[in-house]
Amino acid sequence: MVGRWWAEAGKYGVMPIDGDARSRLALERPAIAGPRERYVFYPNGAPVPFAAAPKIYNRPFSITADAVVPDSGAEGVLIAQGGATGGYTFFVKDRRLQFVYNYLGRDIFTLTSNTEIPAGEVALRYEFEPIGKPDFAVGKGVAARGELYIDQRLVGAVEMPHTVPIIFGTEGLTCGRDGGSHVALDAYSDDFAFTGTLKRVTIDLSGELIADSENDIRIAMARQ
Repeated sequence: MVGRWWAEAGKYGVMPIDGDARSRLALERPAIAGPRERYVFYPNGAPVPFAAAPKIYNRPFSITADAVVPDSGAEGVLIAQGGATGGYTFFVKDRRLQFVYNYLGRDIFTLTSNTEIPAGEVALRYEFEPIGKPDFAVGKGVAARGELYIDQRLVGAVEMPHTVPIIFGTEGLTCGRDGGSHVALDAYSDDFAFTGTLKRVTIDLSGELIADSENDIRIAMARQ
């Protein structure tokens, strides 16, 4: 039977056989909708499967959460994608805006705002800006700078020497909480649902980022 299988495989042109399952999972597949650069998510919905989540790897992108924070403060996850083996989580804790990027469960890059989030309606934003090239041969995506903004004001920055190159894993995306295994293993213990009012979270892949001076970036990084 084994010999027959190889004979038929050669006959019908299925050789060579590719055993790289991770690369296959990351391949673009036909979609009903046309190309898009903007995705809007709302809290309390079902998880978005990993294959349907925005492909944010190795490209500039931004995440903006429009929320209302009560006078007593709020905490919880705004949006999270992936899990313990790779991904990101964007959340509020101790009245500060935070972002954790998990590189394949090996390196954790943490970013915290240098000021507290005010009460009322706020725009909470994270930007990802590539500053280097990927090295796929060794499993590394682009070097990048992550930046935090509260109402368009830069409140934190961090540089990451490498990022996830192809895919976070098979865990999907959740808005308003962190479903599944946690991207940030020590930041919170449950799904950490957001306790304020989360109107929407927008992921923008157009590459339009806020322009900051190098001096502003250095100051933001120094305050981490």
